[in-house]
Amino acid sequence: MNPDRRGFRFSLNAAAEVAPESSPSATVSVRATEISLHGCYLETPAPFAELSAVFVKIFHENEYFESKGTVIYVKPASGMGLEFRELKPHCRVVLQKWILAALRSQSKAQ
Repeated sequence: MNPDRRGFRFSLNAAAEVAPESSPSATVSVRATEISLHGCYLETPAPFAELSAVFVKIFHENEYFESKGTVIYVKPASGMGLEFRELKPHCRVVLQKWILAALRSQSKAQ
């Protein structure tokens, strides 16, 4: 487990978009494969540089989540880990709902 991670991450398979915070219309389609209350992992063959300020949107189960974020680690040609910043209250509720569903799913699988 990455020592920089705060809290548990849960599997997710969701479409997502990420863009530089300085150019929010320059979105890149990616895949969100892990999520936590503090961040996520995005699969992409062209990850942004570490410490890049980004804007991320995740689309899952007819809802979406958006947040500013910072790239905290990069796996070249594979993906990047983001830490969320400045979560809006309604987005925090969506995130908590997804994590609760992942917890329920995980406990049923055991």
